[in-house]
Amino acid sequence: MDHRRIRKFNTKETYPEQNLDNDFCQAVVTTGGKVVWLRGQCPQNLEDAINIDSHDPVAQTHKIMQNIKQLIEEAGGSMEHLVKVVVYITDVRHREAVYCTMGEYIKGVFPVSTGLVVQGLARPEWLVEIDGTAVIPE
Repeated sequence: MDHRRIRKFNTKETYPEQNLDNDFCQAVVTTGGKVVWLRGQCPQNLEDAINIDSHDPVAQTHKIMQNIKQLIEEAGGSMEHLVKVVVYITDVRHREAVYCTMGEYIKGVFPVSTGLVVQGLARPEWLVEIDGTAVIPE
């Protein structure tokens, strides 16, 4: 099963005024397979839920994307099975840093994406949270 990615684009063209390089698409079509619904991932360890010791949006995003990758792999898939991400940030000024970092993990994947600026997350030290959905072929 291949995921059909409709209207692929890169944020370099969509947001030329920003220093972004993310591969996204407008829609993903899947058939069959195993759906993996990921809880919103925060900058903490999966094993013990301890926060990483950083208030840097880049470091927090790296940890979040590492968690997403690990969870998809534990479910039997890989990052190319990621079909959707929802990005929550607490400060619009962190957008470029978060998206550039996230882009390192999704280069060539082209998930659909929604980004939101929120007033706060579950812990005040969290600057970013990302949830996702993956569909792993049967």
